[in-house]
Amino acid sequence: MKQYTYLLIDFFTVIVPLVASFHPKLMFWKNLRAFMPANIIIAVLYIAWDVWFTDLGVWGFNPDYLTGIYLFNLPIEEVLFFICIPYSCVFSYHCFGVFKELGLRSYKTQIISVLLILLSVVLAAIFYDRMYPLVSFSIFALLIAYLAFVRKPTWLGQFYFTYLIMIIPFLIVNGILTGTGIDAPIVWYNPEEIIGIRIRTIPFEDVFYGMGLIGFNLLLYEFLLTKLKYSRGV
Repeated sequence: MKQYTYLLIDFFTVIVPLVASFHPKLMFWKNLRAFMPANIIIAVLYIAWDVWFTDLGVWGFNPDYLTGIYLFNLPIEEVLFFICIPYSCVFSYHCFGVFKELGLRSYKTQIISVLLILLSVVLAAIFYDRMYPLVSFSIFALLIAYLAFVRKPTWLGQFYFTYLIMIIPFLIVNGILTGTGIDAPIVWYNPEEIIGIRIRTIPFEDVFYGMGLIGFNLLLYEFLLTKLKYSRGV
């Protein structure tokens, strides 16, 4: 069973949101026409990034926890990660949107956005000679700057709130992937290409990498969802 560890992590990450998508009060399945193309586009970009960093030796994968099936020189489990994690997070985002009394779209987000951008820019500048912080913080800063000061979507507060809540399951899942509670990491990181600060076994950069992954998915998802609503005359 050890070789199915990463695959089972993917499965248990997505199975409850997938089943709950058909709940009559949530009906997330109706939004799959927006989610699926958005997710495929972002997944392809992140998989390309993953292949690049794997080839460079920034990170890699422990074959003891893998089925041995590879796609684009990546474990199939890693490819599925870019579908399962965004699905679970976008589903959660959708759920928070259903409960409109939370008022998540009226939250003031400018200060949060500025702090996130400043932190990312500073860390990218300080650790410019290390690939993971340089690339991940730079991309994240550009995303938040675009959302906060160019796009200015009404859903930005809902995104921030969703990721704040999802950080707990994120730390659990990513903790296992990086070695918490198991004999060795499933995903390992080159110590010369990361900051070196860890949340237990999780590289600090992963928090921003994950937030960027979800943010890009939501950016395209909301765009396509709006187009679908207009085409339906909603």
